[in-house]
Amino acid sequence: MNYEDFVKKHAGEMVEKLLAETLSKDAFDIRHDYNDEEQWAVITMHTLEDDNEISLRMYGSDKYCLYFGYYDDEDDFHEILQPLTEEEKNAVPKGLQKAMEKVLADERGLRLPGNFLSRS
Repeated sequence: MNYEDFVKKHAGEMVEKLLAETLSKDAFDIRHDYNDEEQWAVITMHTLEDDNEISLRMYGSDKYCLYFGYYDDEDDFHEILQPLTEEEKNAVPKGLQKAMEKVLADERGLRLPGNFLSRS
């Protein structure tokens, strides 16, 4: 399977699945992460049956990416980073966007209840 094409064509669906999974939990974490000069807020889901990792990364209010990590047949790990379109970004609930912005600004993770978006 060509995962790069799959991720590019189905990024919106993958983000929706990640959000549904994340927000259905009793609690979830938004982590702060970085690499050299770049930093981001991230929520992550692991699929045990496929041994994949799907994450939503926010690098700032204007840049969101879908991260997909997977192992190939030789057991080498590969990473795909797909920038989200404006439409895909707008599908991320505003409350979650604000929480991710806070994590990025504070450089500290947060643990939130899964139902925090249903609160007024």
